[in-house]
Amino acid sequence: MTKQGARKSPEPSALSPREIDVARLIQGDIPLTQRPFQRIAETAGLTEGEILSLAGGLRQRGIIRKFAAIVRHQKVGYTHNVMVLWAVPPAHAKAAGKAFSSFEEVTHCYERTPPFAGRYNLFTMVHFRNEADEVLLREMAAAAGISDFRVLRSVEEFKKNSMEYF
Repeated sequence: MTKQGARKSPEPSALSPREIDVARLIQGDIPLTQRPFQRIAETAGLTEGEILSLAGGLRQRGIIRKFAAIVRHQKVGYTHNVMVLWAVPPAHAKAAGKAFSSFEEVTHCYERTPPFAGRYNLFTMVHFRNEADEVLLREMAAAAGISDFRVLRSVEEFKKNSMEYF
């Protein structure tokens, strides 16, 4: 039995062999090129448009719910991470989020509802090349006009893997 409103996972038989082939190719790392789906298409013997159409169809049918990048920040020189919790007036959340997102060190910025501890509603993941840079955090606070924030430092990073279904 599923929760009301929850989607059931599709049966494997609901996928065509071509859809399974495409799902297999896009479930792992995507090539880091200007046209990654063209490269995938070459591997599959399809066109880039066919790959995008098949993937889009899987998304539209709810078979693929999310397609996202995993940032491997260490590979580009970022060695320290902090999650910053910001107490932002709700009417100012969108503008503050844009201000925070303008910093290249920010890889995640999202609003949390309900707010953590009753007041921290905007979260940013910030990556530093050196030990956590308090100067940068003050610049971010000033850019967004926010002075109430908490810094949570990463102590350990867990392994990040793409899901594999096939």
